[in-house]
Amino acid sequence: MNSSYRIAPSILSADFARLGEEVRAVVAAGADWIHFDVMDNHYVPNLTIGPLVCEAIRPHIEVPIDVHLMVKPVDRIIPDFAKAGADVITFHPEASEHVDRTLALIRDSGCKAGLVFNPATPLGWMDHVMDKIDVVLLMSVNPGFGGQKFIPETLNKLRDVRARVDAHHSETGRTIHVEVDGGVKADNIRTIAEAGADTFVAGSAVFGARDADGGYRGILSRLREELAAVARAS
Repeated sequence: MNSSYRIAPSILSADFARLGEEVRAVVAAGADWIHFDVMDNHYVPNLTIGPLVCEAIRPHIEVPIDVHLMVKPVDRIIPDFAKAGADVITFHPEASEHVDRTLALIRDSGCKAGLVFNPATPLGWMDHVMDKIDVVLLMSVNPGFGGQKFIPETLNKLRDVRARVDAHHSETGRTIHVEVDGGVKADNIRTIAEAGADTFVAGSAVFGARDADGGYRGILSRLREELAAVARAS
């Protein structure tokens, strides 16, 4: 299991009235990636943000921007996010007519590419495209809204993904990140890491701590302490 962990606060829970300040603050507090949730009120029942917002925050941070596209159809918007400064682009296979082609489009646009699996989506979409995947993102809630509770069955699915990714690494030497999004908090991040995740999207858990004792630096330190315990035990 990879002992190098990444925490990716989701700006879905940020204060959009001062978004630049928010992303600078969480990066200064130790965030590794910034997670960017894109919803179209079609594939998922919510409407959020587009490439212009990604372009606006790009000058404020140097860490990777991790764009999660919850839109259908998906191919049209990919080049726009690549030009806006995305480093990683993930999408749901159900939102693409040709998954292999969409993965290739993301990589040809200069970004790392990944597949996103909803709680009930089978992992078979990974078959035959592992050579084009840089990230596998497991949704541990049903996509559309922040603040939901973690779905425990995700842990079994996560173990399956980790086994597949590790087998692929043994065969090819390629590293594929395993990311989890939904209900990730300080009291469950250790269990999620033990099941195989190395990248953790935390929205309300991080941005909800802006006014708490220790603020962003405090919550990120607590999350890292939990992950350090996993690394020590591995």
